[in-house]
Amino acid sequence: MSSSIVSTPAPFNEAIGAFAPGSAERASLKTRLAALMDQQLEIPVVVGEREIHTGRVAESRTPHDHGHVLGRYHEAGEKEVALAIAASASVKSHWSAMNWEDRAAIFLKAADLLAGPYRDEINAATMLCQSKTVFQAEIDAACELVDFWRFNVHFMEQLYAVQPESADGMWNTMDYRPLEGFVFAVSPFNFTSIAGNLPTAPAIMGNTVLWKPSSTQTYSAWVIMKVLHEAGLPAGVISFLPGEGAAIGGPVLASPDLAGIHFTGSTPTFRHLWRTVGENIERYHSYPRLVGETGGKDFVFAHPSAHIQSLVTALVRGAFEYQGQKCSAASRAFIPASLWDEVISGMQEQMSRIKMGSPLEFSNFVCAVIDQKAYDKISGYIAHAKNSDDHRILAGGECDDSQGYFISPTLVEADSPQSRLMCEEIFGPVLTVYRYPDQRMDETLAEVEKASPYALTGAIFCRDRAEIKRMSMLLRSAAGNFYINDKPTGAVVGQQPFGGGRASGTNDKAGSIYNLVRWMSPRVIKETFAPPQDFPYPHMGED
Repeated sequence: MSSSIVSTPAPFNEAIGAFAPGSAERASLKTRLAALMDQQLEIPVVVGEREIHTGRVAESRTPHDHGHVLGRYHEAGEKEVALAIAASASVKSHWSAMNWEDRAAIFLKAADLLAGPYRDEINAATMLCQSKTVFQAEIDAACELVDFWRFNVHFMEQLYAVQPESADGMWNTMDYRPLEGFVFAVSPFNFTSIAGNLPTAPAIMGNTVLWKPSSTQTYSAWVIMKVLHEAGLPAGVISFLPGEGAAIGGPVLASPDLAGIHFTGSTPTFRHLWRTVGENIERYHSYPRLVGETGGKDFVFAHPSAHIQSLVTALVRGAFEYQGQKCSAASRAFIPASLWDEVISGMQEQMSRIKMGSPLEFSNFVCAVIDQKAYDKISGYIAHAKNSDDHRILAGGECDDSQGYFISPTLVEADSPQSRLMCEEIFGPVLTVYRYPDQRMDETLAEVEKASPYALTGAIFCRDRAEIKRMSMLLRSAAGNFYINDKPTGAVVGQQPFGGGRASGTNDKAGSIYNLVRWMSPRVIKETFAPPQDFPYPHMGED
C-alpha cells in the first residue's frame, strides 16, 4: 500500500484526426470499416463475470442500408435485471472502498486504449450503426469519450481535495461516499460518448451501475464494454443490459436499491421515469438522484448587424450535421427582414452542394436518420410544411426510405414564431426560419423565450458589443449553453459543460465537476483531540 499523496495527469482534449485523402489514419479506418461490414457480432447481456445469451434477439442494422445486418444482441429482461442488481450489490463494498487513484487508473487506461488501439473500432462501429460521417464519429465516439474519462478523473481529484476548516483542538474531514445502492444509466443513440459517460461518471465516484444502452446504439456500446474490460474494470461494477425500455426499466425502478438515474433521451421518457420514482418513493432506501438531459428546440437569433456568411455557415452546420439528430442542433432561426434575402440565398447555395449518402463515402456531409420511427416522424413534419398555409419549403424536403432512411436537409419558412415547426422538437435535418421586422426585434426576442418549453442551447449573431450584452441578458434563461457568433452545437468537455433547464433537463452539466457532485453522498467527520471532561459551561459559574 502506497503512502504517497498522488496527483493525476493534467487532462487535455484529444486531438481530432483529419482523415485526409492519402493519410494513414484514413486507410486504417477504412480497413476496419470493411472488416466490420464482413462480419456479424453476437452481443450478450453482461452481468458480473457472466455473458448471458438470453435467446431474445434483436438485430443491429445500418440506417443507410437497412438491409445490412451488423450483428445481433440479446435482450435483457426481469431475470437479468435481478441478476445485475445482485451482482452490483456483491461488488459494491470492494469497488467503493478501492483507493480513488486505483479507480482513476482504470479510466485513464480506458482513455488511452480508446485513443489508440480501439480508435478505429469505435469510430467504425459508430459510423455504421449510427450512420455518422467520419468527422462526426471522430469528434464523438473517440475524442469526446476520451475527454470524458480524462476530465472526470481530474474532477474527482478536485472534489476529494475540498476539505472543511478545522478549529483548535479538532480535525474536520469530508468523506466523499458513493450513493447507497446502484445507479441506472439510460443512454441515447445519437452520441457514443454520452453512452460511455452515463454509466462511467457514477462509476468513477465509486458507484455500481446498471446500463441500458439505446437499442439502435448497442453495437457501438459493446465496444465501450470491451474497452472497459481491457482497462481492468472489475466485473459487476457496470452491468450491460441491452433491450426494451419497459422490460428493463420496470424492475429497475421497482428495486429498493435504486440510488440514482443518469439519463439522456426524450423529455416524455424522463418525465415518466421521474413520475414513477415519485410514485415509488416510499419503497427506496434513499431518495434517488435524478440527472437528465432531454429535448431541445434550439435557436439561432440574428441581429441586423450579423455577419451574413458566418451566420449562413453556422445555420447549415448547426442544423444539418449528423442529420440534425443532436439535442443541441439548430432547429429554429430568427432572421431580420433586412438580411433575409441574402441569408436565404446563401443557405440555398450551400445546401445545394451538400452530398447525402453512406458514411462509407467520406465526401458525404449527411447520412441517414437512425430508424424507421425517426424517418416517419421527421417526414411527417415535412409533409405538414408542404400541406399547410403557414409554412413553405425553401430548400430540400425530399424523403426516401427504400434503401436507407434518407431525408434531405430541409429549410422551411414559417409565418409565425409560434407555428408548429417553430415550437415542436423534430430531431432531424429540418430548420425552420422566421422573418422578423427589424423594428420588432425585442418582441421577437420575447418569442424565443416563450414559444418553446425547452432551454438547452441557443446562439446569437451580432457585431454590436452593446447589443450582444443586452441580448444575452434578455435570453439568459433560454439556454443552458449559449453561443455568441457560433453555431449552437459542438460543446467540448472541460470547455463548455453541457446541459439545459426547463423541459431540457436538470442542467447538471456533463463534462464538468458539477455532474460528478451528483454521484456522491458526503459525510463530515469531526475528530476532537482533547474532549471535555465535565458538562458545565463557563457561563454557569457563580458571580
